[in-house]
Amino acid sequence: MQKIYDSPAAALDGVLHDGMLIAAGGFGLCGIPELLLQAIKEAGTKDLTFASNNAGVDDFGIGILLHTRQVKKMISSYVGENAEFMRQYLSGELELEFNPQGTLAERMRAGGCGIPGFYTKTGVGTVIAEGKDHKDFDGETYILERGIVADLSIVKAWKADDTGNLVFRKTARNFNPPAAMCGRICIAEVEEIVPRGSLDPDCIHLPGIYVHRIVQGTHEKRIEQRTVRKKETA
Repeated sequence: MQKIYDSPAAALDGVLHDGMLIAAGGFGLCGIPELLLQAIKEAGTKDLTFASNNAGVDDFGIGILLHTRQVKKMISSYVGENAEFMRQYLSGELELEFNPQGTLAERMRAGGCGIPGFYTKTGVGTVIAEGKDHKDFDGETYILERGIVADLSIVKAWKADDTGNLVFRKTARNFNPPAAMCGRICIAEVEEIVPRGSLDPDCIHLPGIYVHRIVQGTHEKRIEQRTVRKKETA
């Protein structure tokens, strides 16, 4: 099956529809599928729910879709770096389902593994636990979390071969593998496509069975928080 597409728009063709659930990889500005997000913005798809650790910043990542009011709900762990995210949430314009980061990653992984739900102690006794099933195991209370199965997964990787085997670079791996696993359709944007058989099997982070479409592109690598030491005077 041919998995390589010429552009993000072509890779998304026939996949997008209003009201869909999209799982997006990335952490802050690291490893985010920026080209696919831009193509979703240009497609005008609306009433979207995103499962993602956060929403980038105001003008980059999922943040660009918040500005165009294409996002209805976020399933996220952190909102602090995006002023528009905070504004929409606090004003009641945006639904938000808070998830601890580990819980969110495991919900994605579980969905990709066909596991409908799992019990965890994380969030017990907090607002995270409200409305969820509680069960005691060995004298400890746990809450039930549901696995996430998304209509679409969008992720960013460093390298891919034509079968969809992916290699991520350093911390840019972050949420990308579990996000890729939980989508009924997974589209990966990559920096480089290499010949089949050139990737060391022991170094592949995500097997191609999870990846349905691939697009190569040029990416902007931003620094989210730049901290430098003041120059010492002579």
